[in-house]
Amino acid sequence: MNNSLIIALDFASKREVFQFLEPFEGQSLFLKVGMELFYQEGPAIISELKEKDHQIFLDLKLHDIPNTVNKAMKGLARLGADLVNVHAAGGKDMMIAALEGLSAGTPSGLARPKCIAVTQLTSTSETQMRTEQLIPVSIEESVLHYASVAQDAGMDGVVCSTWEAGKIRSNLGPSFLTVTPGIRLSTDETQDQKRIATPETAKASGVSAIVVGRPITQAADPLQSYFRVKQAWEGVLR
Repeated sequence: MNNSLIIALDFASKREVFQFLEPFEGQSLFLKVGMELFYQEGPAIISELKEKDHQIFLDLKLHDIPNTVNKAMKGLARLGADLVNVHAAGGKDMMIAALEGLSAGTPSGLARPKCIAVTQLTSTSETQMRTEQLIPVSIEESVLHYASVAQDAGMDGVVCSTWEAGKIRSNLGPSFLTVTPGIRLSTDETQDQKRIATPETAKASGVSAIVVGRPITQAADPLQSYFRVKQAWEGVLR
């Protein structure tokens, strides 16, 4: 899980996904399946990607009462995803229930999927957080607080921006995962992300894994873009 580059499959159909993956034939990738793709194609897309020897981050950001999240996670655990998530805003009891559901639903002999908690979305600005969520502290304080509650609940880590990852690592330890979206090369457009960073900055901050979508999936040459990001992230030539 550490030092992973996760490609966000921001597509609406299985056809688009496998068309995108054609140039990557033979490579074992870490892929993120989010709401758009999962809600269109259902659980079968996870099985099909796992058959191709890919690791899967199932990014559904569950946020509901503890009992509902527990039962949902029990079902999701059977799909074979390697990483799943919830919203930290759902609270400690909900996060504990999520982990209990995952453990109960994981087939015998297999390790349960790792579970991380979303702190503040990387599309959220501090102004939005203060005016719309009515959280009066800084965005960094909010993220660090959510991360601390998530660790207390037994979560494996959090989703955060690169800008909070260093403090989380310092305060909560290097084994607590920090998964950071909003990654862009210096030449990329920011699009709807606000708290962005380059792969090099993420690496310097001690981030566990980066999630990259449109800079790879919408590139003229996705395979070449993937290797450019990978080189920047890992610091080595392919």
